[in-house]
Amino acid sequence: MDDKPTLLIVDDEKPTREGLRAALEDRFDVYLAEDAATAIQLLEQERFDVVLTDFRMPGEDGMRLITRAKSLSRPPVCILMTAYGSEEVAVDAMRRGADDYIAKGRLQIDELEMRIARALRQHKLEDENRELHVQLDARFGLEEIVGQSPAMQEVFDVVRQVAPTPATVLIQGESGTGKEMFAKAIHRLSPRARRPLVTVHCAALPAALLESELFGHEKGAFTGANERRIGRFEQANGGTLFLDEIGEIDASTQVKLLRVLGERTFERVGSNKTISADVRLVAATNRNLAEQVRSGTFREDLFFRLRVVELWLPPLRARAGDVPVLAAYFLKEISGEYQKPVKDFTADAMQALLAYPWPANVRELRNAIEGAVALCRGERITLRDLPANVRGGDAAGGGGDVRPTPAGGGGTLRDTERDQIIRALQETKGHRTLAARKLGISRRTLHRKLHVYQLEDL
Repeated sequence: MDDKPTLLIVDDEKPTREGLRAALEDRFDVYLAEDAATAIQLLEQERFDVVLTDFRMPGEDGMRLITRAKSLSRPPVCILMTAYGSEEVAVDAMRRGADDYIAKGRLQIDELEMRIARALRQHKLEDENRELHVQLDARFGLEEIVGQSPAMQEVFDVVRQVAPTPATVLIQGESGTGKEMFAKAIHRLSPRARRPLVTVHCAALPAALLESELFGHEKGAFTGANERRIGRFEQANGGTLFLDEIGEIDASTQVKLLRVLGERTFERVGSNKTISADVRLVAATNRNLAEQVRSGTFREDLFFRLRVVELWLPPLRARAGDVPVLAAYFLKEISGEYQKPVKDFTADAMQALLAYPWPANVRELRNAIEGAVALCRGERITLRDLPANVRGGDAAGGGGDVRPTPAGGGGTLRDTERDQIIRALQETKGHRTLAARKLGISRRTLHRKLHVYQLEDL
């Protein structure tokens, strides 16, 4: 089998074409073209690894040929040859996508072979890098989602499993844990990725407007309805609808949403016409919906409709090992935005970041890094650059590893954590492994906390 790279030589001078073929055919499968038009026809018929083209030719010149070649789905390495060598031509060639540039007047075959080989190696590395990004996208959905801890790896695994399905997903987690980012990841990794992702922040809309926002309304349906409005369900048809802060919706809207999930139909406000919508629903909340069901403020049947797949996002204090990774990620991003040469953290600054419990989670960490970059006077963030509360090393709740604290919960963070552990053990009838999984922590961490809270006999 012939594994030699394919090379297309384009030159209007026959002696040059034939001479280059004789010199290079031992290492390449060589094709020839006398002008850009012929070369373009060949590029449309065959896949080439390298295009070696003259600059000055009748018709389209070598620059335009390179532009066309680089527009292909799998572009070849492109090297421009010219007898009119100048810095200006070289810069223009590289700007248009040329991988290298060489002057004919001092063309040496050994040097040409070396430069082709170097360009091919670089091209291969770039291809591998693109493939790696595709694989990372397939794993994480969004590059912004950073996390190496076991707790986050479990979340990533659930996302990978559920994204290709049509299942409704309920994302639960404290404020600042990245619920919207994961909703976007689920959409991007789904077969609906080329269709719309429509987001509704339910808490930002009063009950009287939320129904119209979701389902739309007809002209004259209510005061101020001066024209027909298409609702978010219709906008998301064929795609994904993300309902953030789903725990805030009123009882009337809950009933209508339950019907949509069951029948996939609805009516605009002020209309009797039934509309169908093919929508995949992802919802999120920082509230304890199970507690709201028990208190009667959230419908149990809707809760179970939403919770086809449940995705728990661990708080940052539950994955302290991700703090240095996240901090480095934010530092690189923000120092670039601020155009400041801040590259690292001092040891005491990093220790403070690790000791702080981050009650507002990843969002709070990013804000702290942004403020520190703004104040930093050198190349490393120091302790004095961090916010005062972070410098204080408030460890209350530090090292906590349990799921989100329900909004409005009373007592200290330790009391809340202890209560959640007790509840998890009760719900799993004392099964330690299942309880740890329910809490989003490791079995070892659960045993440590049972000892701390004197719950070992449960």
